[in-house]
Amino acid sequence: MTTQVWIAVLVGLAATVDDLARRQIANWIPAAALAGGFGWQIGLNGWRGGLEALAGSAAGFAVFLVFYLLGGMGGGDVKLMTGFGALLGTGRLLEAALWTAGVGGMLALGAVAYQSLRQRFVPAKAAETAEEKERRDSIPYAPAITIGVWLSLVPKG
Repeated sequence: MTTQVWIAVLVGLAATVDDLARRQIANWIPAAALAGGFGWQIGLNGWRGGLEALAGSAAGFAVFLVFYLLGGMGGGDVKLMTGFGALLGTGRLLEAALWTAGVGGMLALGAVAYQSLRQRFVPAKAAETAEEKERRDSIPYAPAITIGVWLSLVPKG
């Protein structure tokens, strides 16, 4: 495995675990992706690699900013894709975003089906706090981002 793949695996696992456990992504995780991405790109291609990392970061930010502004995604998800953008560069980042959308759609369908079955067969708690309700109704997106990034790194051909 290449350094790029190792960075994607480690950052992706950390983000997924954190998002599943807390429904948040700690700031150090996308920062690690950003630093690792710039380091890898610059180490590979010098200043041109730095420009590719910068362009990838901007693309990663732009791809999810719209969803964040519409309220469908958290800021941690936007920061995570920004960090992965530095690691992947623009071309591979756009591929990762498409994979992420497909995986995210499947995870959302699974979550909706699970919640529907749960409502039907498990009695609701009498006193549920707003935080518990938000946690129950939210869908963590870091797993979809992680899988999308990993799939974009699979060699073609």
